[in-house]
Amino acid sequence: MRKNFYMIFIIFILFFVYIFLCANSYTSAVSSDIASSVFRLHVIANSDSDEDQALKYIVRDNILKYMNSLIDTNVASKEETVEVISNNLDNFRRIAQDTVYEEGYNYTVNVEIGNFAFPTKDYGDISLPSGYYDALRISIGNADGRNWWCVMFPPLCFVDVTSGIVPEESKTTLEDTLSNEEYDLISGSSAQFEFKFKLVELFENIKNTIAKK
Repeated sequence: MRKNFYMIFIIFILFFVYIFLCANSYTSAVSSDIASSVFRLHVIANSDSDEDQALKYIVRDNILKYMNSLIDTNVASKEETVEVISNNLDNFRRIAQDTVYEEGYNYTVNVEIGNFAFPTKDYGDISLPSGYYDALRISIGNADGRNWWCVMFPPLCFVDVTSGIVPEESKTTLEDTLSNEEYDLISGSSAQFEFKFKLVELFENIKNTIAKK
């Protein structure tokens, strides 16, 4: 009897490990594909004071205005977007720094392109799971304040937050870039994909927690 119990216990453990490994493999592949398809913008305020938070939004608005003049409908891929931004990185730095000075602050601004951790974020009716994404990061002063972020490619920075609607062109770009499974996952097309999104979110949060230790 005890032998049978041990056998059942071992089978259960092996089955659990198998399910865990399969889920981890699935979430890793999906997260990697989604992350490799988008390029984000990340603006960090000097602090959480009302003044520094207001400054963050002014810097953001000027950066978005310049970005909009650079990235038009002819920029059709993440790679092209990164190339355009890389070629104009000094201009992004100058605009952010000049904005800070014009508003009466002497904070130093750091502007860089890199791969950074992001939490889960909703852009209208599209949700991106937490994970590491390539991004243009703008750090103001001590960069100890609350963040603001959006997606530069495909362009989700100008989503109408009131209606919560993502432009159809941006959705089309995402659909063309991602697999059907991945697009259904971030658009929450059914309860099944909402569950899978939560699964991806769970595993990515676990990985981020482990990475910080």
